[in-house]
Amino acid sequence: MTTANPHTAHPLIRLCIVDDHPLVREGLKARLSTVAEFEVMAEAEDADAALAMLAEHQPDIVLMDIGMKAVNGIELTRIVAQRHPEVAVLILSMYDNPEYVAQAMQAGARGYVLKDSPSAQIISAIQSVASGGTFFSPAIANGLFSPKSPERCLSMREQEILSLLARGLSSKHIAKQLDISVRTVESHRQSIKRKLNIDGQAELIKFAVERFRL
Repeated sequence: MTTANPHTAHPLIRLCIVDDHPLVREGLKARLSTVAEFEVMAEAEDADAALAMLAEHQPDIVLMDIGMKAVNGIELTRIVAQRHPEVAVLILSMYDNPEYVAQAMQAGARGYVLKDSPSAQIISAIQSVASGGTFFSPAIANGLFSPKSPERCLSMREQEILSLLARGLSSKHIAKQLDISVRTVESHRQSIKRKLNIDGQAELIKFAVERFRL
């Protein structure tokens, strides 16, 4: 995000859209065009076009649909994470299934937002992911961390770190991604273990992986 917009003090957040419905892409572009700090660079309707688009435009964030033909959005997210680790993927889907959310996060997505969310929520999701965080639509978060699940006692930052642990990130890499110190990450890990009544680091990783397993 190095390009500056003369009409805003913020750096541009470069976006690409991957969705197999032209009307959805057009509607999304129209919603995002009202935000000065966003630049929609390109769009694609399938995996092949998406990968070519990423190689050419090198966006900061890809807004990714799930229900596409041939290669679905979750599989494509995994490919993007492997080939373009510098690009953040934000899932934008009509599906609120917690299993899809868990699969998307395990594949490397940084957030999950429902397509019918208010524009302000989608904008907040993009800004959060661009700043190194994660974002779930409230309806998604409520389903993912249900009242009966032990994770409800965790703070949003602790839930965020738990999802990153499930992806195999070390404290050092989590610290870099979230722009916090390694000591802060370790403090959160200790807090998570205490709240979930988990003894060791291996047990914590096992819990995180099982919670977000495919």
